[in-house]
Amino acid sequence: MKILVVEDDNCSAKILEQVLTKLNYKAEIAKDGETGLALAQQFDYDLLILDIMLPKLDGVSLCHQLRLQGHQMPILMLTSQSDMSVRVNSLEVGADDYIVKPFNLSELIARIRALLRRGKTISTKVLTWENLRLDTTTKEVVYAGKRLHLTPKEYGLLEIFLQNPRRVFSRSVLLDKIWSNDEFPGEEAVTTQIKGLRQKLKTNGMKADFIETVYGLGYRLKEETKSPSYEVTQKQQAEANVMSLVSKMGEEFLETIPQRLGLIEQAIAQISNLTPDSQIIQQAQMEAHRLAGSLGCYGFCESSKIAQNIEQLLEKCHTEPQNIALQLTALIKSLQQSLQKPPSVSSTVPVSGLGREQATGNR
Repeated sequence: MKILVVEDDNCSAKILEQVLTKLNYKAEIAKDGETGLALAQQFDYDLLILDIMLPKLDGVSLCHQLRLQGHQMPILMLTSQSDMSVRVNSLEVGADDYIVKPFNLSELIARIRALLRRGKTISTKVLTWENLRLDTTTKEVVYAGKRLHLTPKEYGLLEIFLQNPRRVFSRSVLLDKIWSNDEFPGEEAVTTQIKGLRQKLKTNGMKADFIETVYGLGYRLKEETKSPSYEVTQKQQAEANVMSLVSKMGEEFLETIPQRLGLIEQAIAQISNLTPDSQIIQQAQMEAHRLAGSLGCYGFCESSKIAQNIEQLLEKCHTEPQNIALQLTALIKSLQQSLQKPPSVSSTVPVSGLGREQATGNR
């Protein structure tokens, strides 16, 4: 599945791209809203992940334009803004969900999975059973890569069974659902069509009888054969891969902290001036915003909250410049101290956060 991430912060974009790739999604990155809009208009994506604060075109406006143009792909908004009106506005213009930075990776992945499942029902719906695939839009049925030529009745029966995997259908119910009102076949017609469907699948290599006869009741779809131990092993491996990746990226990110804090220290010096450089202060505010999101993703939750406080103080630095400069200096010291503590394990992805499709790469 293909996911477009529109995020201007290089660190956050890198986290999302590498984690999604590790979980067997195809991730593409856009660094500003205009580029994101152009890509979303030109290519088919299964999901869009949009930061709200973007250069050139903000995430809310981007989402609104796509919905006005009729694009129906699921959209997940990322925001570190605590203002409820921003979140409400995102949903009102067409976003399907939002998550507040700093986010827990396992929660983010769970929300992505939920939106991708929802997106499947909105767009082309493909029903599957092991190596069997039925596309409800094109009416094409494929088994192990080979296209099957079914009669309309065989196709109708197959679609009903795949849509209702645990339901038992009597022959009379199947007659009512598949045959038209001006046809008057007996119940043996259902048996004949199911026999033909089974034979065509067997001829194309299916060894198992996927339609199960429930004697005295009717027919139902047989449960797929699964290997629980194999799936657990794959999930554990996927978890280990993601945890290792996040840990390594976190270590690399920590090396950039002195440079990032240096920009904020420059802004503190400007705040104390009679004629402060507003551009430096604005850049520092954006840096604090990015720090808050990235530190949270890497498990430094306390440090992330401190970065959020720094961002908020920089927003109102013109009110009491001397007092705020002192508070910012103290916060930087607190942030540096908090980074000496190990990251929280809550940033990692537990096995329960990974679905079968992520763990096995079965798309």
